[in-house]
Amino acid sequence: MKNKNINMLSGPLLINIIKYTIPIILTGILQLLFNAADLVVVGRFCGSVSVGAVGATTSLIHLIVNLFIGVSMGAGVCTAHAIGARDDKILSKTVHTAIPTAILCGIIVTAIGFFASGSILRLMDTPKNYLALSTTYTKIYFLGAVALMVYNFGAAILRAAGDSRSPLIFLTLSGVLNVVLNLIFVILFHLDVAGVALATTISQYLSAILVVIALKRRSDAAKLTIKGIRISHRIIAKIIKIGLPAGLQSCMFSFSNIIIQSSLNSFGEIAVSGCSAAANIEGFSYTAMNSFHQTALNFT
Repeated sequence: MKNKNINMLSGPLLINIIKYTIPIILTGILQLLFNAADLVVVGRFCGSVSVGAVGATTSLIHLIVNLFIGVSMGAGVCTAHAIGARDDKILSKTVHTAIPTAILCGIIVTAIGFFASGSILRLMDTPKNYLALSTTYTKIYFLGAVALMVYNFGAAILRAAGDSRSPLIFLTLSGVLNVVLNLIFVILFHLDVAGVALATTISQYLSAILVVIALKRRSDAAKLTIKGIRISHRIIAKIIKIGLPAGLQSCMFSFSNIIIQSSLNSFGEIAVSGCSAAANIEGFSYTAMNSFHQTALNFT
Protein backbone atom coordinates (compact mmCIF):
# COMPACT_ATOMS: atom_id res chain seq x y z
CA MET A 1 0.00 0.00 0.00
CA LYS A 2 2.89 2.39 0.70
CA ASN A 3 3.78 2.81 -2.94
CA LYS A 4 0.23 3.96 -3.72
CA ASN A 5 -0.06 6.45 -0.87
CA ILE A 6 1.16 10.03 -1.15
CA ASN A 7 2.56 11.47 2.06
CA MET A 8 0.23 14.38 2.76
CA LEU A 9 1.80 15.27 6.12
CA SER A 10 5.36 16.06 5.05
CA GLY A 11 7.53 16.70 2.01
CA PRO A 12 7.19 19.25 -0.82
CA LEU A 13 3.56 20.32 -1.23
CA LEU A 14 3.54 21.24 -4.92
CA ILE A 15 4.88 17.91 -6.18
CA ASN A 16 2.58 15.90 -3.91
CA ILE A 17 -0.44 18.01 -4.87
CA ILE A 18 0.23 17.46 -8.58
CA LYS A 19 0.75 13.71 -8.12
CA TYR A 20 -2.40 13.51 -6.05
CA THR A 21 -4.58 15.62 -8.35
CA ILE A 22 -3.78 14.04 -11.73
CA PRO A 23 -5.49 10.68 -10.95
CA ILE A 24 -8.58 12.55 -9.72
CA ILE A 25 -8.73 14.58 -12.94
CA LEU A 26 -8.33 11.39 -14.99
CA THR A 27 -11.06 9.73 -12.92
CA GLY A 28 -13.47 12.56 -13.73
CA ILE A 29 -12.55 12.54 -17.42
CA LEU A 30 -13.00 8.78 -17.65
CA GLN A 31 -16.38 9.02 -15.98
CA LEU A 32 -17.46 11.63 -18.52
CA LEU A 33 -16.14 9.52 -21.40
CA PHE A 34 -18.07 6.48 -20.19
CA ASN A 35 -21.22 8.59 -19.81
CA ALA A 36 -20.68 9.88 -23.33
CA ALA A 37 -20.29 6.29 -24.50
CA ASP A 38 -23.74 5.55 -23.04
CA LEU A 39 -25.25 8.28 -25.19
CA VAL A 40 -23.26 7.19 -28.24
CA VAL A 41 -24.56 3.63 -27.97
CA VAL A 42 -28.13 4.80 -27.36
CA GLY A 43 -27.95 7.38 -30.15
CA ARG A 44 -26.41 4.98 -32.64
CA PHE A 45 -28.69 2.02 -32.05
CA CYS A 46 -31.87 3.45 -30.46
CA GLY A 47 -32.35 6.94 -31.92
CA SER A 48 -32.72 10.53 -30.76
CA VAL A 49 -35.79 9.85 -28.61
CA SER A 50 -33.77 7.48 -26.41
CA VAL A 51 -30.93 10.00 -26.21
CA GLY A 52 -33.36 12.68 -25.06
CA ALA A 53 -35.00 10.29 -22.59
CA VAL A 54 -31.66 9.58 -20.91
CA GLY A 55 -30.60 13.23 -20.99
CA ALA A 56 -33.89 14.37 -19.46
CA THR A 57 -33.06 12.43 -16.28
CA THR A 58 -29.61 13.92 -15.63
CA SER A 59 -30.62 16.94 -13.55
CA LEU A 60 -33.06 14.87 -11.49
CA ILE A 61 -30.46 12.19 -10.76
CA HIS A 62 -27.91 14.81 -9.75
CA LEU A 63 -30.41 16.53 -7.46
CA ILE A 64 -31.12 13.37 -5.48
CA VAL A 65 -27.61 11.90 -5.52
CA ASN A 66 -25.53 15.03 -4.85
CA LEU A 67 -26.92 15.56 -1.36
CA PHE A 68 -25.52 12.22 -0.24
CA ILE A 69 -22.32 12.54 -2.28
CA GLY A 70 -21.72 15.64 -0.17
CA VAL A 71 -22.03 13.51 2.96
CA SER A 72 -19.28 11.27 1.55
CA MET A 73 -17.03 14.34 1.48
CA GLY A 74 -17.66 14.60 5.21
CA ALA A 75 -16.37 11.04 5.60
CA GLY A 76 -13.24 11.97 3.66
CA VAL A 77 -12.61 15.05 5.80
CA CYS A 78 -13.07 13.06 9.02
CA THR A 79 -10.61 10.48 7.71
CA ALA A 80 -8.09 13.21 6.86
CA HIS A 81 -8.53 14.74 10.33
CA ALA A 82 -7.77 11.41 12.01
CA ILE A 83 -4.73 10.78 9.82
CA GLY A 84 -3.42 14.31 10.40
CA ALA A 85 -3.86 13.84 14.16
CA ARG A 86 -2.25 10.37 13.91
CA ASP A 87 -5.20 8.99 15.87
CA ASP A 88 -5.53 5.40 14.68
CA LYS A 89 -8.47 4.65 16.96
CA ILE A 90 -10.59 7.48 15.52
CA LEU A 91 -9.45 6.60 12.00
CA SER A 92 -10.63 3.02 12.41
CA LYS A 93 -13.96 4.18 13.86
CA THR A 94 -14.40 6.59 10.95
CA VAL A 95 -13.87 3.87 8.33
CA HIS A 96 -16.19 1.44 10.10
CA THR A 97 -18.85 4.12 10.50
CA ALA A 98 -18.58 5.46 6.94
CA ILE A 99 -19.37 2.19 5.16
CA PRO A 100 -22.70 1.42 6.93
CA THR A 101 -23.56 5.11 6.57
CA ALA A 102 -22.97 4.76 2.83
CA ILE A 103 -25.28 1.76 2.69
CA LEU A 104 -27.97 3.64 4.63
CA CYS A 105 -27.65 6.66 2.33
CA GLY A 106 -27.88 4.33 -0.68
CA ILE A 107 -31.10 2.77 0.59
CA ILE A 108 -32.64 6.22 1.08
CA VAL A 109 -31.58 7.34 -2.40
CA THR A 110 -32.97 4.14 -3.92
CA ALA A 111 -36.33 4.62 -2.21
CA ILE A 112 -36.63 8.29 -3.22
CA GLY A 113 -35.43 7.73 -6.78
CA PHE A 114 -37.42 4.58 -7.48
CA PHE A 115 -40.77 5.73 -6.12
CA ALA A 116 -40.69 9.50 -6.76
CA SER A 117 -38.78 9.87 -10.05
CA GLY A 118 -41.81 9.36 -12.30
CA SER A 119 -43.83 12.06 -10.53
CA ILE A 120 -40.90 14.50 -10.55
CA LEU A 121 -40.28 13.92 -14.27
CA ARG A 122 -43.94 14.73 -14.96
CA LEU A 123 -43.64 17.91 -12.90
CA MET A 124 -40.63 18.83 -15.03
CA ASP A 125 -42.83 18.68 -18.15
CA THR A 126 -40.77 15.88 -19.65
CA PRO A 127 -42.01 15.32 -23.24
CA LYS A 128 -44.58 12.55 -23.43
CA ASN A 129 -42.48 10.56 -25.90
CA TYR A 130 -39.68 10.54 -23.32
CA LEU A 131 -41.61 10.04 -20.11
CA ALA A 132 -41.94 6.25 -20.09
CA LEU A 133 -38.33 5.69 -21.17
CA SER A 134 -37.01 8.30 -18.73
CA THR A 135 -38.95 6.76 -15.84
CA THR A 136 -37.66 3.29 -16.68
CA TYR A 137 -34.09 4.59 -16.86
CA THR A 138 -34.23 6.36 -13.50
CA LYS A 139 -35.85 3.45 -11.67
CA ILE A 140 -33.19 0.99 -12.86
CA TYR A 141 -30.40 3.52 -12.28
CA PHE A 142 -31.41 4.09 -8.67
CA LEU A 143 -31.29 0.35 -7.98
CA GLY A 144 -27.51 0.87 -8.04
CA ALA A 145 -27.57 3.73 -5.52
CA VAL A 146 -26.21 1.60 -2.66
CA ALA A 147 -23.20 0.67 -4.77
CA LEU A 148 -22.76 4.28 -5.89
CA MET A 149 -22.67 5.47 -2.28
CA VAL A 150 -20.31 2.73 -1.11
CA TYR A 151 -17.90 3.57 -3.94
CA ASN A 152 -17.98 7.31 -3.23
CA PHE A 153 -17.57 6.92 0.53
CA GLY A 154 -14.81 4.34 0.04
CA ALA A 155 -13.05 6.46 -2.58
CA ALA A 156 -13.23 9.48 -0.25
CA ILE A 157 -11.51 7.44 2.48
CA LEU A 158 -8.81 6.17 0.13
CA ARG A 159 -8.10 9.66 -1.21
CA ALA A 160 -7.97 11.12 2.30
CA ALA A 161 -5.39 8.43 3.11
CA GLY A 162 -3.28 9.59 0.18
CA ASP A 163 -4.35 6.97 -2.38
CA SER A 164 -5.94 8.72 -5.35
CA ARG A 165 -4.80 6.06 -7.84
CA SER A 166 -6.96 3.15 -6.70
CA PRO A 167 -10.32 4.91 -7.28
CA LEU A 168 -9.08 5.70 -10.82
CA ILE A 169 -8.25 2.05 -11.47
CA PHE A 170 -11.58 0.86 -10.08
CA LEU A 171 -13.55 3.36 -12.14
CA THR A 172 -11.62 2.34 -15.27
CA LEU A 173 -12.50 -1.31 -14.79
CA SER A 174 -16.17 -0.60 -14.03
CA GLY A 175 -16.34 1.83 -16.96
CA VAL A 176 -15.01 -0.75 -19.41
CA LEU A 177 -17.59 -3.23 -18.08
CA ASN A 178 -20.27 -0.56 -18.51
CA VAL A 179 -19.40 -0.03 -22.18
CA VAL A 180 -19.28 -3.77 -22.90
CA LEU A 181 -22.63 -4.37 -21.19
CA ASN A 182 -24.12 -1.39 -23.04
CA LEU A 183 -23.30 -3.03 -26.35
CA ILE A 184 -24.58 -6.43 -25.22
CA PHE A 185 -27.85 -5.20 -23.71
CA VAL A 186 -28.64 -2.67 -26.44
CA ILE A 187 -27.43 -4.45 -29.59
CA LEU A 188 -28.01 -8.11 -28.73
CA PHE A 189 -30.99 -7.90 -26.37
CA HIS A 190 -32.57 -4.67 -27.72
CA LEU A 191 -33.25 -3.33 -24.22
CA ASP A 192 -32.96 0.33 -25.30
CA VAL A 193 -32.50 2.76 -22.37
CA ALA A 194 -33.27 -0.01 -19.87
CA GLY A 195 -30.17 -1.81 -21.10
CA VAL A 196 -28.01 1.29 -20.62
CA ALA A 197 -29.36 1.80 -17.10
CA LEU A 198 -28.85 -1.87 -16.24
CA ALA A 199 -25.26 -1.74 -17.51
CA THR A 200 -24.60 1.34 -15.37
CA THR A 201 -26.08 -0.30 -12.28
CA ILE A 202 -24.03 -3.48 -12.66
CA SER A 203 -20.80 -1.54 -13.26
CA GLN A 204 -21.47 0.54 -10.13
CA TYR A 205 -21.62 -2.62 -8.04
CA LEU A 206 -18.26 -3.70 -9.47
CA SER A 207 -16.62 -0.42 -8.44
CA ALA A 208 -18.17 -0.69 -4.96
CA ILE A 209 -16.87 -4.23 -4.50
CA LEU A 210 -13.38 -3.18 -5.60
CA VAL A 211 -13.34 -0.27 -3.12
CA VAL A 212 -14.39 -2.53 -0.26
CA ILE A 213 -11.68 -5.05 -1.20
CA ALA A 214 -9.08 -2.25 -1.27
CA LEU A 215 -10.11 -1.11 2.21
CA LYS A 216 -10.03 -4.69 3.52
CA ARG A 217 -6.48 -5.16 2.17
CA ARG A 218 -5.02 -2.06 3.79
CA SER A 219 -2.38 -2.62 6.45
CA ASP A 220 -2.92 0.59 8.41
CA ALA A 221 -5.71 1.83 10.70
CA ALA A 222 -7.90 2.52 7.65
CA LYS A 223 -8.25 -1.24 7.13
CA LEU A 224 -11.87 -2.37 6.95
CA THR A 225 -13.00 -5.50 8.78
CA ILE A 226 -16.52 -6.88 8.58
CA LYS A 227 -16.63 -7.59 12.32
CA GLY A 228 -15.63 -4.03 13.12
CA ILE A 229 -18.48 -2.40 11.18
CA ARG A 230 -20.65 -0.39 13.52
CA ILE A 231 -21.91 3.18 13.59
CA SER A 232 -20.27 5.52 16.08
CA HIS A 233 -22.79 8.24 16.92
CA ARG A 234 -20.00 10.73 17.52
CA ILE A 235 -18.35 10.02 14.17
CA ILE A 236 -21.56 10.00 12.12
CA ALA A 237 -22.57 13.31 13.71
CA LYS A 238 -19.24 14.80 12.62
CA ILE A 239 -19.57 13.34 9.10
CA ILE A 240 -23.06 14.83 8.71
CA LYS A 241 -22.02 18.16 10.25
CA ILE A 242 -19.24 18.53 7.67
CA GLY A 243 -20.82 16.76 4.70
CA LEU A 244 -24.45 17.89 4.81
CA PRO A 245 -23.73 21.58 4.04
CA ALA A 246 -21.59 20.49 1.08
CA GLY A 247 -24.41 18.25 -0.12
CA LEU A 248 -26.98 21.02 0.26
CA GLN A 249 -24.72 23.36 -1.72
CA SER A 250 -24.59 20.81 -4.55
CA CYS A 251 -28.35 20.42 -4.34
CA MET A 252 -28.85 24.15 -4.84
CA PHE A 253 -26.84 23.95 -8.06
CA SER A 254 -28.75 20.83 -9.14
CA PHE A 255 -32.09 22.43 -8.31
CA SER A 256 -31.30 25.34 -10.62
CA ASN A 257 -30.55 22.76 -13.33
CA ILE A 258 -33.94 21.16 -12.67
CA ILE A 259 -35.59 24.52 -13.43
CA ILE A 260 -33.46 24.93 -16.57
CA GLN A 261 -34.28 21.38 -17.71
CA SER A 262 -38.00 22.00 -17.11
CA SER A 263 -37.84 25.11 -19.28
CA LEU A 264 -35.83 23.27 -21.92
CA ASN A 265 -38.42 20.49 -22.06
CA SER A 266 -40.97 22.99 -23.35
CA PHE A 267 -38.91 23.45 -26.52
CA GLY A 268 -39.54 19.86 -27.59
CA GLU A 269 -37.64 16.70 -28.32
CA ILE A 270 -34.92 18.06 -30.62
CA ALA A 271 -33.82 20.66 -28.09
CA VAL A 272 -33.72 18.10 -25.25
CA SER A 273 -31.70 15.61 -27.33
CA GLY A 274 -29.24 18.29 -28.43
CA CYS A 275 -28.75 19.55 -24.90
CA SER A 276 -28.18 15.99 -23.65
CA ALA A 277 -25.28 15.58 -26.06
CA ALA A 278 -23.81 19.01 -25.30
CA ALA A 279 -24.01 18.54 -21.53
CA ASN A 280 -21.42 15.76 -21.69
CA ILE A 281 -18.92 18.11 -23.32
CA GLU A 282 -19.65 20.85 -20.79
CA GLY A 283 -18.69 18.52 -17.96
CA PHE A 284 -15.05 18.35 -19.04
CA SER A 285 -14.47 22.01 -18.14
CA TYR A 286 -15.82 21.35 -14.64
CA THR A 287 -13.75 18.23 -13.95
CA ALA A 288 -10.36 19.90 -13.44
CA MET A 289 -11.79 22.52 -11.06
CA ASN A 290 -13.58 19.89 -8.99
CA SER A 291 -10.43 17.74 -8.83
CA PHE A 292 -8.35 20.57 -7.36
CA HIS A 293 -11.20 21.22 -4.95
CA GLN A 294 -11.00 17.65 -3.63
CA THR A 295 -7.21 17.87 -3.41
CA ALA A 296 -7.25 21.15 -1.47
CA LEU A 297 -9.91 19.78 0.86
CA ASN A 298 -7.96 16.66 1.84
CA PHE A 299 -4.56 18.32 2.09
CA THR A 300 -5.98 21.07 4.28
